[in-house]
Amino acid sequence: MRAEVCRDPEVFRLLGAEWRALYGRCATATPFQSHAWLYSWWLSYGRPGALRVVLVRRADGTLVAAAPLMRAGGPLSPLTQLGGSITDFTDVLVDDDCPESVPALAAALAGAARGTVLDLREVRPGAAAERIYAAWRGPRRRLPDSDCLELPAVPMEDLLQRIPSGKAQRMRAKFRKMDALGIDTRVVPGPEVPAALDRLLTLHRLQWRGRGVTAEHTSGRFARHLSRAVRPMVERGEAMVTEFRLDGAVVCADLTLVSPRLAGGYLYGADPALRDRKVDVAAMLLRHGAREAGGNGRATLSMLRGTEPYKHHWRPETVPNQRLLLAGSGAGPLLWARAGAALGRRWAARQAREREWLGRAVRRVGLRGAGTD
Repeated sequence: MRAEVCRDPEVFRLLGAEWRALYGRCATATPFQSHAWLYSWWLSYGRPGALRVVLVRRADGTLVAAAPLMRAGGPLSPLTQLGGSITDFTDVLVDDDCPESVPALAAALAGAARGTVLDLREVRPGAAAERIYAAWRGPRRRLPDSDCLELPAVPMEDLLQRIPSGKAQRMRAKFRKMDALGIDTRVVPGPEVPAALDRLLTLHRLQWRGRGVTAEHTSGRFARHLSRAVRPMVERGEAMVTEFRLDGAVVCADLTLVSPRLAGGYLYGADPALRDRKVDVAAMLLRHGAREAGGNGRATLSMLRGTEPYKHHWRPETVPNQRLLLAGSGAGPLLWARAGAALGRRWAARQAREREWLGRAVRRVGLRGAGTD
């Protein structure tokens, strides 16, 4: 085994074929670990001089492990994974047929993190990064990160069995109404993906106009990232763009990222006119996702990060991501300081949510009381 650290973005670009081969030999990889997603993200969000992609090769030159990292800005400059806040799952890649790649990558990462902390965010349970954590010989800490909601990738009728019978009947009525309206579904082929993404982002802005859209989703760098990354991902079966048409016009568009094990709805946009026609857009997308995911043998239909109320209608399983902190040589105190700060922020955020919930409850009680005077 030999390790190297890639700091040159052009060399990272040229790793595409090797990276894709390794990606195919790592069963836990998600589409967020594809070369197309990571390299495109770097072009939109990377900082000059910060790239640190750790690679492990066998003696014959075969790439058997990789960790896509960068030096973060700010004090103490930890090593973090490429993907940033727009990436729901981060991970490393290890060759399942080469178990010795795990300790080799752990040793290479320890060398790259000398004097600082390796901060791995949004690690899904069962990810390859957990094997690195288990092999780590220095200080380490596991913290909670974002919650994700997941459903089994089964036919829609099976998903309806998860909810109370009355709600299931109402949902079937909604589906009949969608079918009666004549909403057509079309999966977009690779050459047409850039234009379809433009329509999706336009619909996304319309959908959230006046309702607090995520600012990054309206930025030019995000649009350029999707345009570069998604077409090759679609052509390799790592993503799917779907358009929903009514009377010949595109009224909804959805981007789903897919791997052999899961499919996850990443971003969608819907014409507000659908709400006026009482179309349950979330249910429409879920029905399409269940059909596509289940038909391709995947086990999981992921709603990705976030616990919005509409997701809970389907009684999904809550699957918490993890944050893995690993200290390089001499960086133990930095790790404990970083872990303490992270836990403090989570505590403050939880307190703020509880105060907001209590305030809403008090207002509801007050309104009910006012209505009886």
